Amino acid sequence: MLFQYLFTLILFTVWPTPYHADWGQTGHRVVGAIADTHLTKKAQRQIDFLLDGQSLAFVATYGDDIKSDSLYDRYKPWHYINFPFDATYDGQQTSPDGDLAQGIAYCLNQLKSKNSSKKEKAFSLKLLVHLVGDLHQPLHIGKSEDRGGNRFQVNWFGRKTNLHRVWDSQMIDSYQMSYSELVENRKNLTPQQIAQIQQGTVTEWINEVRLLTLAIYEQTKQDENLSYAYRYRFMDQLREQLHRGGLRLAVLLNDAFK
Repeated sequence: MLFQYLFTLILFTVWPTPYHADWGQTGHRVVGAIADTHLTKKAQRQIDFLLDGQSLAFVATYGDDIKSDSLYDRYKPWHYINFPFDATYDGQQTSPDGDLAQGIAYCLNQLKSKNSSKKEKAFSLKLLVHLVGDLHQPLHIGKSEDRGGNRFQVNWFGRKTNLHRVWDSQMIDSYQMSYSELVENRKNLTPQQIAQIQQGTVTEWINEVRLLTLAIYEQTKQDENLSYAYRYRFMDQLREQLHRGGLRLAVLLNDAFK
């Protein structure tokens, strides 16, 4: 019995259960925290009411947390969009199971509806925070052949992984900064630069992010060993995506609660 206990303890210490998140917990909290700093007072009051005082950063991982509950399986396809590299999203037939753009639209409609209950609005708000983060993770705007990079095998500092996971969490985790440190050290933007980033529609943002997806595929090879040079090449763009996600989440919420 003692041997079995010690073996189990060692097993979960050395090989922890993998947590497959979108942007990882840190990235999603960056998006939520940045959005928190760009809300109107009216939007902030209504969000405080719906979340009972919890911050957007606190609820940002909710969309992943509920994946473990089969009652929420219908929302899993909302985390991504896959379509051919030679196309744009607006030219594609929408999935009958839903996708990232449809999920965001649903959440916004729920927040704006006078018929939605507080519980329904709170659920949609927490899910929206997560989905807007996902929209800005370029491997969530991927291609179906490799399941958004999940079947694109690479090595990260000598360990087998896949391209999706590298962008979800491994680059961020290896950077070794907390979400609040990443927020604090984000690039200073002028009001004009912020307004420019916040312009456009969800569909336009999807097509914009897809350009980065294409660049990632062009600059990454199957089974390549990725490490410091890769992080140096892409970390600024990754941080910019988090920043853009936060700014755009704020503008969507300000509009929903105006």
